[in-house]
Amino acid sequence: MAELLFYHLTRRRLEQVLPELLEKTLQKGWKAVVKGGSEERIQALNGELWTYGRNSFLPHGIKPDGFAEKQPIYLTVEDERPNQADVLFLVDGADATDVSAYTRVCDLFDGNDDAAVDAARQRWKRAKDAGHKLTYWQQNEDTGGWIKKAEG
Repeated sequence: MAELLFYHLTRRRLEQVLPELLEKTLQKGWKAVVKGGSEERIQALNGELWTYGRNSFLPHGIKPDGFAEKQPIYLTVEDERPNQADVLFLVDGADATDVSAYTRVCDLFDGNDDAAVDAARQRWKRAKDAGHKLTYWQQNEDTGGWIKKAEG
């Protein structure tokens, strides 16, 4: 069973949070797939990951880049795992039909969007019913750091 972590973004944007989580993933020696809700969003994230930090580099790619199986971080809108990733990041309401191949799944959702929060609650319930280990993290309003709010 995959471990599912739900990240409720309230203070910082996805473009600020995702690179930090991807860095931690790579530091563990893991590979990642980032699944987005639209091609436009994946293209935007692709650009963001190249320029997010002055002293940081996150090796990543998208399908047109080729060599999908060699990418430490692969961005897509499809249910695919060409790089044999350990971690799946779901962003912008993206969902996955099968997470069993992953060690960890990180579901990042916009806490300022009621529809996104409702959809995340539905994904939580479905994952809990499937028997996955769940944790729910919310941003601290003062620092933007993470506070564990629930386990399931």
